[in-house]
Formats: sequence, C-alpha cells, structure tokens
Amino acid sequence: MSTVSDAPKRRGKAPAGERVADWADGRLGVYGLAKANMRKIFPDHWSFMLGEVCLYSFIIILLTGVYLTLFFVPSMAEVEYHGTYVPMQGVHMSEAYASTLNISFDVRGGLLMRQIHHWAALVFLVGMFVHMMRVFFTGAFRKPREINWLFGFLLLVLGMFTGFTGYSLPDDLLSGTGVRFMEGAVLSVPVVGTYLSFFLFGGEFPGTEIIPRFFVAHVLLLPGIMLGLVVAHLILVFYHKHTQFAGPGRTEKNVVGMPLLPVYMAKAGGFFFLVFGIISVIAATVTINPIWVLGPYRPDQVSTNAQPDWYMGFSEGLIRAMPAWEMVIPGGYTLNLGVAIPLVVIFPLILTSIAVYPFIESWITGDKREHHILDRPRNAPTRTGFGAAWISLYFLLLVGGGNDLWATHFHLSINAITWFVRIGFFVVPVVVFIVTRRICMGLQRRDREKVLHGRESGIIKRLPHGEFVEVHEPLSQEQLHTLTAHEQYRPLELGPETDENGVRRKVGPVQKFRARLSRGYYGEGSQVPKPTAEEYKELTSGHGHGH
Repeated sequence: MSTVSDAPKRRGKAPAGERVADWADGRLGVYGLAKANMRKIFPDHWSFMLGEVCLYSFIIILLTGVYLTLFFVPSMAEVEYHGTYVPMQGVHMSEAYASTLNISFDVRGGLLMRQIHHWAALVFLVGMFVHMMRVFFTGAFRKPREINWLFGFLLLVLGMFTGFTGYSLPDDLLSGTGVRFMEGAVLSVPVVGTYLSFFLFGGEFPGTEIIPRFFVAHVLLLPGIMLGLVVAHLILVFYHKHTQFAGPGRTEKNVVGMPLLPVYMAKAGGFFFLVFGIISVIAATVTINPIWVLGPYRPDQVSTNAQPDWYMGFSEGLIRAMPAWEMVIPGGYTLNLGVAIPLVVIFPLILTSIAVYPFIESWITGDKREHHILDRPRNAPTRTGFGAAWISLYFLLLVGGGNDLWATHFHLSINAITWFVRIGFFVVPVVVFIVTRRICMGLQRRDREKVLHGRESGIIKRLPHGEFVEVHEPLSQEQLHTLTAHEQYRPLELGPETDENGVRRKVGPVQKFRARLSRGYYGEGSQVPKPTAEEYKELTSGHGHGH
C-alpha cells in the first residue's frame, strides 16, 4: 500500500525529458501551446513550398553570415597585401578587401561559405519574388491577410538593401561602382541630397566610414528587422487559417491537408536539407563575385560590364533609360532630373503601389469579407493582367540595366536598345495587360465548354447518318467542382438617381470613379458566366453533343 512519503520517489523516477517538459510547462504553458498548434493542418500543394524556400534560404544566410563575420575586417584603412593570392601581392587596398581575399584563399572553407552566402541571398530574393507573385495572382492577400502582404513586401525590399550592403562590403571595383551609383542617387534628392550624402559617407565620397556603416547595417540592423518580420509573418500564418485552392470538401471555414506534426514537419525538414544541398552544389560549382579578378576599388576607375545583382537591375534600367535632363533654378542650384525622376519618383511610386494594392482592390470592389479559398488566376483577369504587366516591366528594365551587354553580345546599337526600353516602358505593360486579360477570358470560355460538353477524348465516332463527331468524356465531380467553385462578383452600382422621396441623390466624383473602376474589374468584359445547373442537366441528360 502506497503512502504519502512514496510520492517524491515516484516523481524522481520520471524520465529526465519528462521532468524538463513539466518544468517548462509550469512556466511557459508549453503543453497547451503544443496541443493548440502542433496538430494544425497545412494544405498540400507544391506552390506553398515557395515560402519554405524563402525561409530556409534565410536560415542559410544567417548561418553562413555568422561564419564570415568571424574573419571579415570592416575597415577602409589602407594596407599592403602580402597574402596567398600572388597577383595581388604588393597592391595597396582596404582592410575590408584584404580580409575578403583572406577568407577566399586562406580560411578553410571560406570561399565556399562566401559563395553559399551569396547564392542563398539570390535564392532568397528569387523565392520572395515568386512567392509574392503566387500570393498576388491567387488573391491570397485579401482579408484578413493584408498585413501579412505588407510584411512580405517589407521583407523583399529589406532583402534588396541587405543584399546591396552585403556585396558592397568587399570594397572591390565592382561593388565600389555600385556604391558610386548609390551616391549619385542620394545626391539627386532635391534640396537635402548633399546633406544626406555627407551624413551617409561621413564626408566626401568615398570617405572612410561607408564600409563600417554598411557592415553594421548588413549584419545587425537589417537582419534584425527581417528576423522580426519573418517571426511576425509566421505567427500570422498560424493565426489565420492557411489558404487553399478550391476542391471537394474545401470551404471558407475549414482547411484540408496534413497535420503539422509529424507529417508536415518531417517533409519540411527533408525539404530544408534539399534546399541547403542544392545551394551548396551551386556554390561549389558556379563562381559568383570573384573579387580577385576585379581588384580593389579606386574612385578614379570603373569596372567594365558593371552589373548589379538581378534584384537591383530594375533601378539600373530606370537610370539608363532616362534622358539626362537637368534644370538650373535661380541661385545656381542644379536639379539632376535624369537621376531624381527614376529613383526618387518612379521607383518609390512603383514600390508603394505594390505595397498598398490589397487595400486598393478591396476599396474598388467593396469586398470586405474574409477569403480563405484561392482564386484561379484566369478567374480574376484584371488582377492577373496587372501582375503580368508588372513582370513585363521588370524584365524590360532588366534589359535596360544591361544595355551595354546586350549591345556587345548581340552586336546591336546601344542607342536602339535604350530607345526600345524608353518606348517599351509605356507600351509593353499596356500590351501585356490587354493580351493577358484576353487569354484569361479565353481560358474561362474553355472551362465553361469543358463543364458543359466534357473533355475531348480524341476518339472519333461516326453517327448513323454519316456525320463524324469527337466523343467527349464527362468530367469527374472533383474536376467539375474545381472549374465552377469560384465566385462571380458583380461590379458596384451607384444605385438609383433619386431616393425614395424623389429627391435627387448626390453622387460625388470619387464614388463615380470607384464605380467605373469596379466595372473594369468585374464588368462583362472580365467574366464569362458560369454554366447554370439547368444548362448542365440539359446537356448531360442525353441531348449533349458527342457524349
């Protein structure tokens, strides 16, 4: 028979892991937290892995960055190089450049770590770009996920500037050219440009402070903010139900998929090592940023074929396509419009429009409901057209940012390329928008035909009176659900011109403009009516052609 004095002995016999878990639960409530979240359901669709690629590459960046920080010297003090790399021996350079050469040639695994770090940064930004496009085209940014869209957008922008400060740290001739480009952009800001430049560089360009300041921003400030945004982003993903594509059994009030533990975590863990392995293989076999080829930065020199990483090519293209306009105002102050308009006006305007788009669409459509079922891009042709137009503009400006390479590699006139980009800036997005919208409408019509007449089987049948027809196979219930589950919105209406008392209603210009935009989004030219139940029954009851 047990007594009270036996209780401590029984508790002492508990496994160490259980005792630790009990201790943590008594202070952190981990049992309740685990019970609420560890069985959370995640949909199983390949496109959701894009976000995981971003997360895993960010983790790889942090791990390799910590290693590189141990050996990098963020100083612009001039030294004479006497390291392993013979062609640079005796050359005067900054300590930052010398330490980067040391990492590349003398630190065990240093060059591999540098390349993994750089490639992981490129993969992170590519993943962010494609992930945001997936969110945009499927409407996953709608209520209640507008704030998460802003978090993702800020991560993309901060990632761009973190990458810029990172590849500027070695102080080589290519990165120095990029810093000079940035200094010109800062100087072009009207009125306060010179003050901002002096504050940033600690005096005249290049000064002796820019590399230490970039180092602090690159390893502390920007990654700290990004890490906070990543955590906030994941918390909101857990808090909100995960989005899912339309399908049988899937509604706005449930999620169909696999539990977080153990299935999803096992797959996610394996996927992390797959991403890490692929980045490592690329880094081990494909050279990136060989700073020893370019030499240290000197303000009186510029590297040939100078190109930024792809995510900064957009701004480079804006600058190269813009005419070199200047304006001298009274007092002798010169406004460099050729730099100010692209980088101070157009670039922030485009970024701001991307950030606030969820709120703009919600205002235009008047849709304030929560959405957990994703749209097929074809069923939102106006939004899809905007996304395709933005992508076309981005790639057009990438061409502009590398106009010298296009000219030399394809034996073209650099002036012809520049004028192509200038004209295309206004023409290409409009053409792509119209064409994409028409393609979406055609796909909607094809979906309607498939629902009513079935899928083309390729089997030709001869009817008794001699006519040849193709046999159509009816779609499964799952396919029918996928093609007809989407909502068909109606544009906002201004309502009657007079109220119930016969008094003429006052409709402001903002309301009229909103109604016009709403008709553009959901008018007759953007939606093909879904088949009604009566149409489907009539065609499938034996009167359908070719069944």
